[in-house]
Amino acid sequence: MGDFYGDLAVLVLWAAALVLLHAVTNGRYGFHRDELSTLEDARSLAWGYVGVPPVTPFLARVATVLSGPSLVGLRLLSSVAMGIALVLTGLMARDMGGGRHAQIAAALAAAISSVALSAGSLFQYVSLDYLCWVAAACCTIRVLSSGDARWCLGIGVAVGLGLLTKYTMSFLALGIVVGLALTPARRYGRSPWLWAGVVVACVIVAPHLIWQIRHDFISLDFLRSIHDRDIRLGRTNGFLTGQFWIATNPFTVPLWLAGLYFLFFTDDGKRFRPIGWMYFVALALFVIARGRDYYMTPAYPMLLAAGAVWGERRAAAWTARRARMVRGCVCLLLATGGVLGAAPVLPVAPLGSAWWRFADAINGGNFNEELGWPELAQAVARVRDALPADQRAGVGILAADSAQAAAIALYGASFGLPHAISGTNTNWFRGYGDVPPKPLIVVGFPRGFVEREFVSCRIAGRADNPLGIENSAMRQRDVYLCDGPRLPWPQFWRQLQHFG
Repeated sequence: MGDFYGDLAVLVLWAAALVLLHAVTNGRYGFHRDELSTLEDARSLAWGYVGVPPVTPFLARVATVLSGPSLVGLRLLSSVAMGIALVLTGLMARDMGGGRHAQIAAALAAAISSVALSAGSLFQYVSLDYLCWVAAACCTIRVLSSGDARWCLGIGVAVGLGLLTKYTMSFLALGIVVGLALTPARRYGRSPWLWAGVVVACVIVAPHLIWQIRHDFISLDFLRSIHDRDIRLGRTNGFLTGQFWIATNPFTVPLWLAGLYFLFFTDDGKRFRPIGWMYFVALALFVIARGRDYYMTPAYPMLLAAGAVWGERRAAAWTARRARMVRGCVCLLLATGGVLGAAPVLPVAPLGSAWWRFADAINGGNFNEELGWPELAQAVARVRDALPADQRAGVGILAADSAQAAAIALYGASFGLPHAISGTNTNWFRGYGDVPPKPLIVVGFPRGFVEREFVSCRIAGRADNPLGIENSAMRQRDVYLCDGPRLPWPQFWRQLQHFG
């Protein structure tokens, strides 16, 4: 027991260092568009939303209650989630028989993937989904190592919360079922604890399922739309090759490949073979569904843990000198991979620098999407302030997407702006109010749409863009003032609904 607490303390120290790294760097730019949308959803808690299940907005609400709309405070939840996942990765290695060196190697190898580092830098469902996958895998390994089926309750909790975070948890859940069925671990199917875990997961998910039923499974339409967009833009291309340099750090590829070898081709790993099947089932499902490469990232900590255990056992047969040399090389590789992985994904590059432009390109424009939102709200406020006093009382704001509406809600509060309405995702369900707004400040739409859909429009302002940013906040910088839509409001609102 003393060794356990000693190992745990070392892992917690590494996790604290990771959280501190994120806390120091996470306030550099601004809120990401997805974070803004999540904060807007968090204002109206529900058991479901069009674009995301309920856990992420709920935790955003907790963060805003504790620290207000703080960038560092919100992202602290993500960094803590990644820190906990680091500890659980080390514990997975321990449960498979690994000593302290294996535990640390596995934990750090998982933590330095670009996706994992990025997940700790943004408050999105990515970090929470990652933690739930790792927790489910950790509980599964604990069942296999100890023979104590009561850990199936932990699997149920992790799967249930994972499904309330991101629906792809269902792929891992199916992997667990297949992994147990194809190995001697199928004996746990006769345990009441396994079925109790299934019940726990179902109870956790039930309120969200009821919400989906009441809303005609609107999230399926959203997912279909977003998936079609990703395929059209080529974001699902290169899924398999992306497993070697996006889903994982290239420097750690030998370690997780060793993990697969350990699970499928060694006697010591045979007991944990369900973990290998969990990986391959999830991988196959993502290939069939044409998922994006980073979706598999949370499946690798369990393989890295297995690989670290295999490596440590091989090293036990070496001379002390050779073992020290190999450990030194591993440390050097992890340090190099960590630095190279962190440099383009942590928000540390000076704005507008060549480094920043490179990092933004590597991150798929994520850094770009953290800029321009306060300027958008300021531009809308200037248009509102220029209106005659008798028009300000009934003025409304229509935003092209939920992030723009959320930015106006957050940054416009200090200007006394009304909440913006939008036809995107859950915003559409919230409607346009009991009394249709007039006049209407319209932002984010192209000129052709505005002229076609609205009466008597003119350009009344323009959002500032000092860095020449091209993102969803600044792509359509003109701010229009319109009398209202050409169609009656109910008809106009029905056709405005879209996903994004």
